[in-house]
Amino acid sequence: PDRKIKRQHGDDDNASSENSSKSSSSTLLIERTERFVKQELAAQDGSHDWFHIDRVRNLALRLAKMEGLSVSQMMIVQLAALLHDIRDWKYSGSEDAGVHAVRDFLETQASAPKTTIAKVLDIVKNIGFKTELGSKNTEISPELAVVQDADRLDAIGAIGIARAFTYGGSRNRGLYDPDIAPISNITKQQYMDKGRKSPTVNHFYEKLLLLKDKMKTPSGRKIAESRHRFMEAYLARFYAEWDANM
Repeated sequence: PDRKIKRQHGDDDNASSENSSKSSSSTLLIERTERFVKQELAAQDGSHDWFHIDRVRNLALRLAKMEGLSVSQMMIVQLAALLHDIRDWKYSGSEDAGVHAVRDFLETQASAPKTTIAKVLDIVKNIGFKTELGSKNTEISPELAVVQDADRLDAIGAIGIARAFTYGGSRNRGLYDPDIAPISNITKQQYMDKGRKSPTVNHFYEKLLLLKDKMKTPSGRKIAESRHRFMEAYLARFYAEWDANM
């Protein structure tokens, strides 16, 4: 009996040591990823900077917990949230630059398993609004669902409004032009047309006000409700002030 108990203790010690090693490797990978992302986004405007990434990471982990994702799934969620805006097409001019840069980075990390890399790349490739405009694919992974919802939650509400006008200002866009109507049922090609003259307020109707109904998780939809209402109230006030009625 003594030998049996001793062997069990040894197994427990080995398992504990293995779990500790995995935890240490995961922590190191996250730290290296954070440094990589901060370096990549150092010159980015405030709409897509490190603070946006950190907010999305925190929201994604919150949603993952609410949706009951496992520890291994949450690791994928965290990595994808950190890496989702690397070489974004709006800045790089390429739809593929981000996926290539993320793959190159992760493949240099010995602690990143191939299965993890593949899942992170799938999220980075498919997270964007433009991708959904150009695809009819309705089946997505739980990890993509929470990261995408988190990214979209940061695009609406008070923060979303601030980000929209920050990005518009960085592209020298006007606030609003009553003579330029927003596009209903915008296509991927129209959305990605950098030559299209469109004031920032139009972005609310072409994307931001649509996001509430495009949330993939129950938790994301619940959080989106109040942020959506805040944007509607903001726009009502905006028009009232624009027309000198307040």
